[in-house]
Amino acid sequence: MSKADVLAGDPGYRPSEDEDFMNERQLDYFRRKLQAWKEEILRESRETVAHLQAETENHPDLADRATSEADRALELRTRDRQRKLISKIEEALRRIDDGSYGYCEETGEPIGLARLDARPIATLSLEAQERHERRERVHRDD
Repeated sequence: MSKADVLAGDPGYRPSEDEDFMNERQLDYFRRKLQAWKEEILRESRETVAHLQAETENHPDLADRATSEADRALELRTRDRQRKLISKIEEALRRIDDGSYGYCEETGEPIGLARLDARPIATLSLEAQERHERRERVHRDD
């Protein structure tokens, strides 16, 4: 397979354990996945802004106004979460560029392909994430 084939992408390709970890094809797969996710979030964000601008009507009924304000607040909180998610996606894309993508920040071990496919912004292996969550739970209970 040529580099052009790899860069063109293969819609049926899925990373597999019997390949070299984070080879060029896998990196391209995750780069495309992250970029598509980011574009989807940005598209939804533009739709929300358009919706919020269209929803500027003043409701004479207090219950309608309260419902509208609650909906608006929920949409804004969702957008804020998605803004933070975009930041994590951009950080994952930087890790792809610098060669550290796919490796646990804590242990340096490879993060499982299944985990990365499910959560491409993961920075910890499953074991390290579980340890991290256990520590959080212990400290939260103090």
